[in-house]
Amino acid sequence: MSFYALFLIALSLSFDTFAVSVGAGLCKKDIRFFPAARIAFVLAVFQGGMPFIGWWGGSQLAYLIGDYDHWVSLFLFSIIGVKMISEAFKDPEEKSFNPQQTTVVLGIAIATSIDALVVGVSMAFFDVNIYQAVLVIGAVTFVASMAGMLLGKKVNGRFGRKVEVFGGIILIAIGIKIACSHLIA
Repeated sequence: MSFYALFLIALSLSFDTFAVSVGAGLCKKDIRFFPAARIAFVLAVFQGGMPFIGWWGGSQLAYLIGDYDHWVSLFLFSIIGVKMISEAFKDPEEKSFNPQQTTVVLGIAIATSIDALVVGVSMAFFDVNIYQAVLVIGAVTFVASMAGMLLGKKVNGRFGRKVEVFGGIILIAIGIKIACSHLIA
């Protein structure tokens, strides 16, 4: 597999991470570089590590996970999206959705990287340098996540509530898209 193809795969896998990171930036406009980098690092480790696990497990793992991975994604994205939408209507002092909490970061990381696991399984059938793939996917995810949080922080305050609702809807839509793509395919 060429580096160009690998980069395009990494880019497509990072779209949902970017969307989630925009939401994180919206929720925590005061987030600093190192906490944001910690979130981006966790997302990058999961997004880069899942293809390795999928590659290692090969087609047998796809058979076990392929039947329900879309439901797990739908559930996790929906929970996070609904929470984000409900938080948009609370006063800033009452908000409890904190993308810096370990449980929230891990939930987001798992939800955004399940599709990368299946991509890793498909990589087992091609001539792929899996270590290069892990590094490229992780690096692209890290950059996409940092860019998303920066964009989320920069959104004008008067649009904040609408954008938070939109971000929650996007997360739910991503979960629905993943579920539908598996049900239709």
